[in-house]
Amino acid sequence: MSTTTLAPPRPPLLSWLAVVSITLGIFAIVTSEILPIGLLTTIGADFRVTDGTAGLTMTLPGFVAAVAAPVLTVATARLDRRVMMCVLMVVLAAADVLAAVAGAYWVVLASRVLVGLTIGGFWSIAAGLAARLVPPAAVGAATALIFSAVPLGSVLGVPAGTLIGHLAGWRTAFLVLAGLAVVVLVALLALLPPLPAHQVTGARVLLDLLRLRGTRIALLATFLIVLAHFGTYTYVTPFLEHVTRLSPAAVSAVLLAYGVAGVAGNFLAGRAVATRPRAAFAVCGLLAAAATGLLPLAGGTPVGAAVLLVLWGLAYGGVPVCSQAWFLRASPGTPEAATVVFTSSFQATFALGALLGGTIVDALSVSAVMIAGGLTALVMAASFAHLTRSRPRPA
Repeated sequence: MSTTTLAPPRPPLLSWLAVVSITLGIFAIVTSEILPIGLLTTIGADFRVTDGTAGLTMTLPGFVAAVAAPVLTVATARLDRRVMMCVLMVVLAAADVLAAVAGAYWVVLASRVLVGLTIGGFWSIAAGLAARLVPPAAVGAATALIFSAVPLGSVLGVPAGTLIGHLAGWRTAFLVLAGLAVVVLVALLALLPPLPAHQVTGARVLLDLLRLRGTRIALLATFLIVLAHFGTYTYVTPFLEHVTRLSPAAVSAVLLAYGVAGVAGNFLAGRAVATRPRAAFAVCGLLAAAATGLLPLAGGTPVGAAVLLVLWGLAYGGVPVCSQAWFLRASPGTPEAATVVFTSSFQATFALGALLGGTIVDALSVSAVMIAGGLTALVMAASFAHLTRSRPRPA
């Protein structure tokens, strides 16, 4: 059940600052989630585990978030969304502190479970709040700003965290993130208005959404492209260190270039998906397939690796926008439910990709996982183009 609630009559500046506070919250969450990518070998060496085993720090949050997204959304459907986001930000700060002080690897994994809870709850709630904070004419821009936090986590969060980790230790990087979570908590408390639930998302709404053809197409496409991406990107640091033979500082620089390209891809896809959603999503898959599949061939040199990482960033930067757009088009009357399904499917595949990628890395090599990821992304582009050929938009 849903009702239309216009944005409250607040000063425009205050409304936009509220949107910025939510953006910072997602930025802190995304950075906490993917920070181990840049510190994978360091964390593994500290606890004497393989790169594949260290990849569990990426796998656990995704699986937990996939379950937490629908469970928390349904269980807290009638609670004030502002209160929920503040509570979840406290959980994120606690998770990052726990990782920083961990004396055993299982404690790090326990902290990652808390990160998963935060992702599933916060992202599902926050992604659809723009319409309650700004006037209708500004909802599109506000939503784009909120989702820009995803590539910005790669642009600023991971390279900065990797640099801090290499200079002061990986534990310090997590402590810095805990401090950021506290700052975001203060901003949410100060800037967000009360947000009582006005849309009740029940289990039946979610089940009905899954029956739609458009939702099933979006699920398949999201599954394949996210599987391809996180099965490979989780292990990009070992590739750059062991195959390209870059120094830690150079790895940070290449990841920064990847992130900058990701932001560009985010906004380019945001423009394209409004008029050509089918082409935008398919092109993202094709570019990702080319970038990852060619890494073992052309990524042995710093220039080749850098060029392919930039191409990869452009491709993946558009994936969250395209995927979310297809879920929303499938069910325009229940945006929170569509966001929950998007978040759950995205995070579950995120975790599965990291897990399968780690298995391939340990059994074969880091180059083999890049080839497997490229082939998977190619299958995504081909199957998506075929399934949507006669019906460009979901039902």
